[in-house]
Amino acid sequence: MQLYDPTASGPERSLARAAALASLEGRTIGILENGKLNAPEMLQEVADLFVSRHGCSIRAVYSKSNASAPAPAETLAKAAQEVDFLITGLGD
Repeated sequence: MQLYDPTASGPERSLARAAALASLEGRTIGILENGKLNAPEMLQEVADLFVSRHGCSIRAVYSKSNASAPAPAETLAKAAQEVDFLITGLGD
């Protein structure tokens, strides 16, 4: 039998949070839906609140097919180039 230490750390990663937006006024929104039932509709409702309350515009809807896996790096890179901020969430 081989035992593994669950507290062992993985490889070091250099990650940092994006700088906070000074204002939401007029920003472009991306929606990242996770393929779950109702996710696109729920996220569209949330995005519509940003549009009505802050004058944002919805630029793109991005998709990932597996709700439990991270979004593909290519999808996130594309979103980073095209929108000011991205919203995501579960649809069920």
